Amino acid sequence: MDNNYFKKLLQQRRAELLAVQESGHAAADTVELDQCCVGRLSRMDAMQVQAMLVEADRRRGQEIRRIDAALQRLEEDDYGMCEECEMEIAKARLEYDPSTLYCIECASKLEQKT
Repeated sequence: MDNNYFKKLLQQRRAELLAVQESGHAAADTVELDQCCVGRLSRMDAMQVQAMLVEADRRRGQEIRRIDAALQRLEEDDYGMCEECEMEIAKARLEYDPSTLYCIECASKLEQKT
């Protein structure tokens, strides 16, 4: 397995997420509730958009943490091994999601449990 290839993929995705995260912080600021400035429906729309931005930011943070963990596994030579069965994860699966922890079989089993 080409660890340098996956390290570059992970670092590139991390940089993209951080750039989006930085640009999105201002949009997630508190919505102005002054009724003379914004109508009730516009304010509700703005609050809904704000909630979606906050959730998107939370998910980006979660993905960044997964990427950081994958980069750590690369440093420790544990990258590409399934956390459940300890078998090698298929290269195609790692190319699709380089931060994945599970092979396709174990991921399917875990998903069925939930």
